[in-house]
Amino acid sequence: MTSRAQILAAARRIIDDDGWERLTVRRLAQALGVGAPTLYHHVRDREELLILLINQHVDETLAVSLDGPPRERIIAAATTMRSSLADWPWAAEVLTSDGFLGELGDSARGLVEAIVGGAVEAGCAPDEAVHLFRDIWYLTVGEILVRARPRRAPATAPADPGTPSRYFGDIDSRAFPALAAVGGRWPELAAQDTYGTAVAALVDAAIGAAKATATAR
Repeated sequence: MTSRAQILAAARRIIDDDGWERLTVRRLAQALGVGAPTLYHHVRDREELLILLINQHVDETLAVSLDGPPRERIIAAATTMRSSLADWPWAAEVLTSDGFLGELGDSARGLVEAIVGGAVEAGCAPDEAVHLFRDIWYLTVGEILVRARPRRAPATAPADPGTPSRYFGDIDSRAFPALAAVGGRWPELAAQDTYGTAVAALVDAAIGAAKATATAR
């Protein structure tokens, strides 16, 4: 007998070893020593398997209190969402496909509810609240995927950290003064974690715009 827990554990091993793109029902069946029809008693297809894995991971990693004022609840939910997916960047990539968000379990939906509901409570219209969630989601997924990619060394390594233009090669400081001024500090600045600041800015902008619209009516 093959249980769903055994299936998910084997699927996670395949992903950890070879990446989520290599996970197929056929390969999973081989890893478990069963026929593919046996697995179809537990999962509909590969897409459902991925969603089950993500929901399991979210259930295991979410631990947050979403109390307090709406603004703080939204930021806490976004930060928790990012922390949960940061260790599984492939999950963020899977969830960029249309339709997957609606198949998430209650733990993940609770974070979406915290963001959308918090925005409505703060004065946003429902459509504005959805737009805010979308903006936060795009920021979160993009941040996770970019940081998960291996970093490449610049084409022209800085010979002297104090030389401003070396990171961008032989850049024309007259044509690109801002980039020349940043220069070799770009990798250091790009590596800094500014996610919390960015989320707070998105939230404040959305709430501020909603209040301004309400005042103008």
